[in-house]
Amino acid sequence: MRIIELTKETKDNLLNDLLKRSPNNYGQFESTVNEIIENVKTNGDAAVFEYTAKFDKFELNTDNIKVTRAEIEEAYSKMDADLVEVIKQSAENIRTFHMKQLRNSWFDAKEDGTILGMKITPIGKAGVYVPGGKAAYPSSVLMNVIPAKVAGVGEIIMTTPPGADGKVNPGTLVAADIAGVDTIYKVGGAQAIAAMAFGTQSIPKVDKITGPGNIFVALAKKAVYGYVSIDSIAGPSEILVLADETANPRYVAADLLSQAEHDELASAILITTSKELAEAVSKEVDSFTAVLSRKEIIQKSLDNYGYILVAENMQDAIDAVNEIASEHLEILTKNPFDIMTRIKNAGAIFLGEYASEPLGDYFAGPNHILPTNGTAKFFSPVNVDDFIKKTSIISYSREALEKVHKNIELFAESEGLTAHANSIKVRFE
Repeated sequence: MRIIELTKETKDNLLNDLLKRSPNNYGQFESTVNEIIENVKTNGDAAVFEYTAKFDKFELNTDNIKVTRAEIEEAYSKMDADLVEVIKQSAENIRTFHMKQLRNSWFDAKEDGTILGMKITPIGKAGVYVPGGKAAYPSSVLMNVIPAKVAGVGEIIMTTPPGADGKVNPGTLVAADIAGVDTIYKVGGAQAIAAMAFGTQSIPKVDKITGPGNIFVALAKKAVYGYVSIDSIAGPSEILVLADETANPRYVAADLLSQAEHDELASAILITTSKELAEAVSKEVDSFTAVLSRKEIIQKSLDNYGYILVAENMQDAIDAVNEIASEHLEILTKNPFDIMTRIKNAGAIFLGEYASEPLGDYFAGPNHILPTNGTAKFFSPVNVDDFIKKTSIISYSREALEKVHKNIELFAESEGLTAHANSIKVRFE
């Protein structure tokens, strides 16, 4: 891996480089995506069947669009029994973590008859998109569905592309069943997003769409936002490791590569105060890459977006971490908990040498659907709040309103909204 001194210039160049991976920079595909969305919006099932035949090479129709219970049972029979148990354990950890995020409605009543509050209501229907083929990740099914279930969402549907044989990845089906998906549809790509956003003869319209996908899926989610809610427009995966001279270079290298193997656009960055660690990690990276199964993808990722930055001191390193705002941040320092208190921007933080990033991907419980491309500065991981609505509650007695009615009238009149003022005034004529 390339080793660079951390300066303002190298940091700015790095940030510009990383931002090139944003879905916002793939405008050349937007016209294609918009055409698909309009076709599905207008023609419903007919358009969905057309695109499935074109892109997935499967003849979809109203009789085979839904995954049957028999197909789910078949998926279980194809899965390793031990893996099914691991998925169940992971689901329970995720459920336990997200249960702690639940909120209750609240009301604050005063003696003068003023009642203010917040009513918490789960959304009615959620749609989860799950990629197919080589990008099928059962863990992401759990991470999307379980927070919605915990929130109390009334109905959860899932769309995922079929293979040319009409089958869906067995791991995806098993995870969906364990998580509690109500109905699974064999539809993928931008057409699936459009179907969930507007509804078709077979697929119901949902209130919110979550889940990862390729650039066409990401742009489709961006295009339908406003008709429905979405989780985020996710970019490629990324990891940043912040380490000092106490870190184990073998652990650091292994953790960097755990994200580089996702795809050629994935980002793996080490920021360290130790030149010796930087050189040792670079050597370990080369050794691991030579023997890992996805070495071609890893090498392209590292060539494009792999960096080792050597900082003059820990404060400079922390400042760079906060500027990059990485999806995954590992802190491998002498006192990681102290460093953590100085981190403002990260999707998820992993502390210490035994909390490597895959622990969060698969098992610990916190959500692994995280903000990317610097959006951790203002976005959060998928959580229970993504599947609830908050409604303000306001009630005043005549006595309470009488004390303040002239203030409200003055404020409304200052904005030129005399009907607003009159709505209050008529109650005290």
